[in-house]
Amino acid sequence: MASHARIAIDNISVWFPLYHGSARSLKKTMFAAASGRLGQDQQHRVVVRALQDVSFTVGSGERLGLIGSNGAGKTTLLRVLAGIYEPVAGRVRIQGSLNAMLDPSLGMNMELTGRENILLRGLYNGLTKPEIARLEDDVAEFASLADFMDLPMRIYSSGMVVRLGFALATAIRPQILLMDEWFLAGDADFMEKARARLEQMVRGAEILVLSSHQEGIIREWCTRVLWMDQGHIRADGPSDEVLAQYLGHPLPTPAEALPA
Repeated sequence: MASHARIAIDNISVWFPLYHGSARSLKKTMFAAASGRLGQDQQHRVVVRALQDVSFTVGSGERLGLIGSNGAGKTTLLRVLAGIYEPVAGRVRIQGSLNAMLDPSLGMNMELTGRENILLRGLYNGLTKPEIARLEDDVAEFASLADFMDLPMRIYSSGMVVRLGFALATAIRPQILLMDEWFLAGDADFMEKARARLEQMVRGAEILVLSSHQEGIIREWCTRVLWMDQGHIRADGPSDEVLAQYLGHPLPTPAEALPA
């Protein structure tokens, strides 16, 4: 019998070295200095403290939303959970199969064709040949890329990359689903088609961790919210309670939120 999914984060910190010489680096340095998040690592490099002493646990059945301003640490935290970033301190424990919808092209090789990327994803997930064939049919049908499936992804438009990335990310059902709000990018017709597939996947996962600036999405899909602020957890609790703190006013009831 499969064990229940669980996430346990113990006092993790994530620091990024700053490399000067570009306008982006200068902007990041100024922001970090103003917010008190500049530090120094063991190599005496100037670093931004992206996350600092973050701890929480998520159990099976929970739907966790991440909110906060830009630069608060939401995406960094998702990437730590996905294993993309390694903390400089603390411990990350993940129990259960995991799928990360953080970037449309995450885990894809842009020099390969769409079909070859599907094959690689299937092999990575340990699927059998018949299962990979079914995965390929499902993704190809949903993404609707026709002959582009057999062309290198580097020639795809951004919309085509989103469609393939979405179709592939939602084709394999995990116990733990990590999601950034890139899934809301895309043309309206595609997202209308995608919403039902996405909601089915969200319902099927044991744990959802979702980062979004959209209050409505957080209220609809999440039972609990972490308010991230300058790399720390500022509040952790029921969705409406934490959202009200974050927004600075009580939330309308579902009936009050409906148009007259």
